[in-house]
Amino acid sequence: MNVKLLSTGLAFAALAFAMPARAENPTHVKRLLETRSCAGCDLAGATLTAAHLTGADLRNANLQGADLTNANLEGADLSGANLQNANLAGAFASNVSLNLTNLKNANLKGANVSNAETTGANLTGINITGALVQGSGISVGGD
Repeated sequence: MNVKLLSTGLAFAALAFAMPARAENPTHVKRLLETRSCAGCDLAGATLTAAHLTGADLRNANLQGADLTNANLEGADLSGANLQNANLAGAFASNVSLNLTNLKNANLKGANVSNAETTGANLTGINITGALVQGSGISVGGD
């Protein structure tokens, strides 16, 4: 009887570890969507698809793995933010500040990042297929 109970408990524990956990702070997501100001927030893994974040203050925010597909980030300040593995496919991010931002392995496919500031940004492994990058520090020829 105890062996069966132990086996069931171990199976549930293994399942809990196998299920992906959402890391974003729901309070931070709500604040961002309501005020467009969330400097230093934990938005890792957040779903912000098609979010209207024009001029948002996201300095030093953790957006690692966040889904910003088709989001409007025009004029946003993402200085020092962590956007590693984030999906910005189709995002409108012209005139954004990406200074010191970690964009490692971010997906910018089809995004508009024209006139973006990218001083000190980590652009390793980004996907810029079909992206508009004029006037930014992002080059089509390499990372």
